[in-house]
Amino acid sequence: MASPRAPVSRRGILIGALAGGGLAVGYLLRPRRFPLPLEPGRDEYAFGAWIKIAADGVVSVAVPQVEMGQGVTTLLPQIVAHELGADWRQVAVEPAPVSALYVNTVLAAKWAPLWFPVMPGLAEAPDGFLAQRWAQDHRFNATADGTSLAAYEAPARAAAASARAVLVRAAAARWGVAPEECEVANGLVIHGDAIHGDRRLNFGPLAAEAAAFSPPDPPPLRAEPMAEKPGEFPPGAPLRYPRLDMPSKVDGSWMFAGDVRLPDMLRAAIRHAPIGKASLSRLDENAGKDLPGFLRFVRGPDWVAALARDWWTAETALTRAAPRFRVARGSDSGEVDEALEQAMTMGSPTRVHLTGEAGAVEGALPVQIRYEVAPAVHATIETASATARYANGRLELWIGTQAPGAARAAAAEAIGIAAGDVVLYPMAIGGSFDRRLECAHAGQVAVLAREAGRPVQLTLSRRQEHFATFPRAPVVAVMAARPDAEGRPTAWRARIAAPATAREFGRRMFSGLAPFDALDAVAAVADPMAVEGAVPAYAVPDLAVDHIPAAIGLPTGRMRGNAHGYTAFFNESFVDELAHRAGREPLSYRMAMLGHDPRLAECLQRAASLAQWGGGGDNSGQGIACHVIGEGRIALVASARRDENGVRVDRLSAVADIGRIVNHDVARQQIEGGLVFGLGLALGCSPGYAGGRPDGERLSDLSLPTLADCPAIEVQFIESDADPADPGELGTAVVAPAVANALYSATGLRFRRLPLFAEDM
Repeated sequence: MASPRAPVSRRGILIGALAGGGLAVGYLLRPRRFPLPLEPGRDEYAFGAWIKIAADGVVSVAVPQVEMGQGVTTLLPQIVAHELGADWRQVAVEPAPVSALYVNTVLAAKWAPLWFPVMPGLAEAPDGFLAQRWAQDHRFNATADGTSLAAYEAPARAAAASARAVLVRAAAARWGVAPEECEVANGLVIHGDAIHGDRRLNFGPLAAEAAAFSPPDPPPLRAEPMAEKPGEFPPGAPLRYPRLDMPSKVDGSWMFAGDVRLPDMLRAAIRHAPIGKASLSRLDENAGKDLPGFLRFVRGPDWVAALARDWWTAETALTRAAPRFRVARGSDSGEVDEALEQAMTMGSPTRVHLTGEAGAVEGALPVQIRYEVAPAVHATIETASATARYANGRLELWIGTQAPGAARAAAAEAIGIAAGDVVLYPMAIGGSFDRRLECAHAGQVAVLAREAGRPVQLTLSRRQEHFATFPRAPVVAVMAARPDAEGRPTAWRARIAAPATAREFGRRMFSGLAPFDALDAVAAVADPMAVEGAVPAYAVPDLAVDHIPAAIGLPTGRMRGNAHGYTAFFNESFVDELAHRAGREPLSYRMAMLGHDPRLAECLQRAASLAQWGGGGDNSGQGIACHVIGEGRIALVASARRDENGVRVDRLSAVADIGRIVNHDVARQQIEGGLVFGLGLALGCSPGYAGGRPDGERLSDLSLPTLADCPAIEVQFIESDADPADPGELGTAVVAPAVANALYSATGLRFRRLPLFAEDM
């Protein structure tokens, strides 16, 4: 790169950063061709990278995002079916292999600060060449941050429109008519005139001829994209596009990573060291010798595994072997709390956002309130599992992962081969919540397969799942405001002490650093992504958000909702406290500051009407909150109470504006699921740590809501023509403040720490 003192242009800086000044222009401008990732089977024909059509008319759609309950294996095929004119009953799904043709440039641009931290602004345009080239070079098609539609709707539509055009050309050639005289609907190409009447051909007989035509450029897109209007789906209305994954999930035939079976396959159980810099210090190597089916132990840098013919034998062998680890630097909850406190009182804040005058938000503002959030774990139902087969220098890997490129890289590095020598078969995940962005088990199973010389399936126990999990970051915030004569804030400052959790994750994923090396590398670095969502939705003349990096000694990771899961709690709890201090009704207080955002204001009004909002006073037990994530908006009214059994949430009434809705049923499921997940974070999911060991070893230790605890949930959507927004994280973010505000209404006591039961009444 050019010397910092040299006068260089913006383009010069970019070229130097990309290629050290050498051959950068060639890198940027050279044409790119990638092999077709879809392999047509017998009597199948590929139409680009997205669609295959079989002779029997079945349309297979490639889905490059992992299905983990969010419905992506329905949404993308639905978009293709609409654009193509296919019959939904003939649409199938095929998980897409890792390929540069399926890169997620939207996520690559959003995560530019993580992989291009020197000058991320140069790579933050999703349609820019830098993000696209980087994503292609790294085969980056991660599933995260609700970017599936934003990244893949356009190319899927274009592929379907092109396929529709060549199918029409094939049919028109058979009939001797102009293609413009034909239409496509319900899996048929149709031509009608007064002489011949209606002529119809299924896609199947046309597929071979159509595949020989060159696709049109540009593709002839339909006038309107796929959309379902909320008003068209009253309760009980039939679904137009039922989920494609639902029947197989109901009958048990849907394949997860733990369902893989290979000839001569061994099973592996594992023990992880406590979170910290640790190494194996003791292991009874003879402990499993008398167990039928036991083979051997395999040691890793901070783990040990047992190989056997069945998992229970492997787990029993490890229990008998009683491995012990020497921990040089173990994580401890008390030390975490002290580090956050020291950062808040003594740390140097970095201003990551400023609106208005800086001087107006400095000093001791009249209202200052502290909020705290403890670490939280994902509590996935399905524990980590992966299967590997290593032979002749190549590794086959069956794994459920949100980051297939990173999983390939981790497996390759673990056994010293090139990433191109790893064949990854993407498997569905039974809930991830960003847990499967971490890929340590890919490297572990690769080592086990190499050492065994046979296929190996590694499955983590529930206890080991918790041991291996990096929790959502703990956070402390001091919210400050200067209200005017009517109680509305004219100045607002959020000062948030938190580890640089996003940058830490980025160092693990993109630089391959070990957890504590990544933690140390960013310990003093400001991280705007760690405080994402801290800018409130309200119009405040002078507003600042400060991040204070905190070196807490505990590696942290991403989780559903990410920073929004706590910044929404800070903002909506604080604005509710400001309203009550001013003697104002919480709904009208919020509405007065939303003149610039009529979409969010409508969500609030509709949610209040849906819940029969009574003003949040007089011990009603009702609390209200709203939040914005990207272009998505949500308002929620919670009805809650505290009884002898703890917190009881009776009802959640939500109204969301997520723009154009592709599938109404999937969107509703995502809001509902996010609300329940957020309720779990509000009431539990928070282990303590001692010497790097979490004190929760089972799901029952995490105070998760059971089915009996789940409230009545009502969800409505506002009809909108805005671009689609992801509904999966909105519900997660808004629950905690709504419940906390409801508890204040019911009891008169404020809960300022998550999880809420961490405070005494």
